[in-house]
Amino acid sequence: MEITAAEALVKCLEKEQVEVIFGYPGGAILPVYDAFFHSTIKHVLVRHEQGAVHAADGYARATGRVGVCVATSGPGATNLVTGIANAYMDSVPLVVFTGQVPTSQVGTDSFQEVDITGITMPITKHNYLVKDASQLPRIIKSAFHIASTGRPGPVLIDLPKDVAQTMIKFQYPRTVQLRGYKPNYKGHPNKIVEAARLITRAQRPVIYAGGGILNGGASEELLALAEAINAPVTNTFMGLSSFPGDHPLFLGMLGLHGTRAANLAVTNCDLLIALGARFDDRVTGKLAEFAPQAGVVHVDIDPAEIGKNVQVHVPIVGDVKLVLKELLARVEKRNDTSWLDQIQAWKEQYPLHYDPEGKLKPQYVIEKLNEITGGNAMVATDVGQHQMWVAQYYRFKRPGSLISSGGLGTMGFGLPAAMGAQVGMPEQQVVLVVGDGGFQMTMQELATVVEQELPLKMIIMNNHTLGMVRQLQQLYCDSRYMAVNFKFLPDFEVLAKAYGIKGYTLRTNEEVDKLLPEALAQPGAVLINCIVDADENVNPTVMAGKSISEAIDC
Repeated sequence: MEITAAEALVKCLEKEQVEVIFGYPGGAILPVYDAFFHSTIKHVLVRHEQGAVHAADGYARATGRVGVCVATSGPGATNLVTGIANAYMDSVPLVVFTGQVPTSQVGTDSFQEVDITGITMPITKHNYLVKDASQLPRIIKSAFHIASTGRPGPVLIDLPKDVAQTMIKFQYPRTVQLRGYKPNYKGHPNKIVEAARLITRAQRPVIYAGGGILNGGASEELLALAEAINAPVTNTFMGLSSFPGDHPLFLGMLGLHGTRAANLAVTNCDLLIALGARFDDRVTGKLAEFAPQAGVVHVDIDPAEIGKNVQVHVPIVGDVKLVLKELLARVEKRNDTSWLDQIQAWKEQYPLHYDPEGKLKPQYVIEKLNEITGGNAMVATDVGQHQMWVAQYYRFKRPGSLISSGGLGTMGFGLPAAMGAQVGMPEQQVVLVVGDGGFQMTMQELATVVEQELPLKMIIMNNHTLGMVRQLQQLYCDSRYMAVNFKFLPDFEVLAKAYGIKGYTLRTNEEVDKLLPEALAQPGAVLINCIVDADENVNPTVMAGKSISEAIDC
């Protein structure tokens, strides 16, 4: 029996056990939507294609499964581009379907035609323009395999309308073999032995753990290694939640807005054990002065990352979970506490701090959120100052409980990503922390939150300004503030009520103490509009071109 390629697409997703897709229909993708009519797969109708790809991203981060989204050709496809780039930078597994004009019209500048495979080639692990309908099942099987294996990432499948309507005999392949794509999972034994030898000899080791720990499901092994060798652990922003935020060995985040203890520990360590991290510029600061006394052990699934920015003494290409298991079998337990005594002294000398007096401080709101939830909530953020305050003041206890845009820094990511996380984890408390600027970029997705009956809690840090840009203008433009202050903002509490969502407005510490627990305990969606001090900066901060050991308060 023959079926259309569009019907085959839906059957392929069912074979991959896809439970939910996020999308927005249109003419070129119409055959696929028609095929979804009889499917058990849940379709979440967003209000903008950008919402679809960010929601699929949030779903993937929260569940560990491949996120799936779909849009039509032309503007529908291009509206996905930022979200695809975001997933690519943060190594998030997505399969993205786009409609395309009929093959006879490809290249003719027909209505709603765009070369989406050409546009997204630099920001996908792989992409396909399907020309032969019979190959679609093999392509979809390959796409899920590529997206979820090795270093995860997005894969795009562009499907012309006439190809989607072509009749084929459906057979879904059980396995896939891709010549030239063979991720290496097992670390080289000799390199692991060498790394274990360096760890045993080290007097001042620091573990530097990134998002690869979460992608590899290696949080337990990370904790075991840290406790075995008595080494402090610092996280990249993407690595936050991979190590318990309240553990005595935890240094906090390092880098541009990292804790001084973390930055000083890395600067003065004699061995840096980098696990699933890529030494990006937000971490290293001035490269010549980054961990200048340290030997470097670098474990990563992606060989392209090793040695890209920092000289590595022991490179290990492989799955971080498997490599850590091998290391744990070889390292010797360390009992020396002199290095940890120095770390503790730095923690006491340079704690995170702010002045809680006067106007409501955003840090206070995050501290109360952490207190109320016990560090167990899944926290999604947008991008900006609030994102860094979450990184500094929320003590994540569960692996994978931070949902945020790291590498691309995408404003507008927060609300749809939180929405996708809540769809994927319906029993989990999901809290969005977002700035007033980023919230306005995708706030139309409040309609999707209501339609899907999601119990999402949304905290807006409302300072009537683009806070991080304002801080940068203060530091680098001699306080010449240009295009950062909002002369008009909607009343977000009233806006929430327009969507049928319960809203609060909090202006003081006392209101936070009284009403934040009440708001978080509500059964449905809640929007909490916190009017916070517009002059508050993220501290500490490392100025451009400076070493991470030279952080200042501004």
